[in-house]
Amino acid sequence: MKGFFPLPFRSLLALLFLAILSLKCEATSLNYTKYTQQVSSLRLERIHKHLESINKPPLLTIQSPDGDMIDCVHKRKQPALDHPLLKNHKIQKTPPEIPKGIKMAETEGAGGNNGSRSVWQMWHQKGQRCPKGTVPIRRSTAHDVLRAKSLYHFGKKSSRYATTAATLSRRADAPDVVSGYGHEHAIAYTTGSGEVYGAKATINVWDPSIEEVNEFSLSQVWVLSGSFDGSDLNSIEAGWQVSPELYGDSRPRLFTYWTSDSYQATGCYNLLCSGFIQTNSRIAIGAAISPVSSTGGNQFDITIIIWKDPKLGNWWMSFGDNTLVGYWPTELFTHLTDRATMVEWGGEVVNSRANDQHTSTQMGSGHYAEAGFGKASYFRNLEIVDSDNSLSSARDISTLAENTNCYNIKSSYNNEWGTHFYYGGPGKSPQCP
Repeated sequence: MKGFFPLPFRSLLALLFLAILSLKCEATSLNYTKYTQQVSSLRLERIHKHLESINKPPLLTIQSPDGDMIDCVHKRKQPALDHPLLKNHKIQKTPPEIPKGIKMAETEGAGGNNGSRSVWQMWHQKGQRCPKGTVPIRRSTAHDVLRAKSLYHFGKKSSRYATTAATLSRRADAPDVVSGYGHEHAIAYTTGSGEVYGAKATINVWDPSIEEVNEFSLSQVWVLSGSFDGSDLNSIEAGWQVSPELYGDSRPRLFTYWTSDSYQATGCYNLLCSGFIQTNSRIAIGAAISPVSSTGGNQFDITIIIWKDPKLGNWWMSFGDNTLVGYWPTELFTHLTDRATMVEWGGEVVNSRANDQHTSTQMGSGHYAEAGFGKASYFRNLEIVDSDNSLSSARDISTLAENTNCYNIKSSYNNEWGTHFYYGGPGKSPQCP
């Protein structure tokens, strides 16, 4: 029997038990039944080995009220440094240069305008923090992997996400979006010179409902370069998303993504592969955001800045009140080693057309753009970083929504919110059959 079970038999049974238990326990409002599958001992062994490679030994583990386990891992042991291009990489504590006019904060502060407020993360609610010199990493489990199409697809977007929609009637310089495969968008994008060195936005946070397990709803910033119709698209992405398949629940979570080959083989969500280097001990990428906005009630938002350090070329990210999170080393990219050529801001959902109808998966708050503040979701203070490493309002933008009966977008400008837009929608409705 030993030859058939390289892992201890008890370990395999434990993994199998956890997988089956999670698939049952997670079936709250969403139906996971059809995702239940027979799991072979060989597959469980492969999953176990993969989890060992990304779940680094922690110095401390914090249990979040939502059930997440947050491992405090020594910063030099984080998954990023397993990348073959980063074997001799020296971790940068701070960027040599930050965009002019920004002062980076040590901790998150209260913020927000016009009745909106800043947010933090659910795992902080018990007052625990990771020790200095460590980074918080959301622990991945066997059932996280089992929800994915396969071990290879775990934590990754399919390359089809980046396929240009040839049938979409749009301007020649419009962004790369997918109207096929059920992907629907409501986004703003830059239409300027094509030389961009970063982007900023403050994003309203909601908890949109998701009808099917394999659907998601996200709101994010994309920083892009390369060809949209080839295999060399470089993309850096950050925002919040609700993805039952990836996280096993319907909470909005801070997320990142990167790719250097149009989502084919490189990159992943969060820290589920090597690449993104985290420097902050208080922000866990992939962790739930709390609190969230409510219709007619308090509005909560997050501010994200992504910019290219002009000295070393790394792409840094800050969250909240200009709190540094970490960076994507320039070595990971091809086109983005130089600059970005486009920025996109906005929402995206997957509509799987269950029962041959549009699903009721919501974008943003689930309200159309016309509902305005307190009901519709928003992006405010859209800015870009120019070649002088200065932030300026993103005045030269266009908007795009493939299916305005289901999700739409309306942009505007004022002195307080600068360039901003409301966006979103309910999915299936009398307007959206």
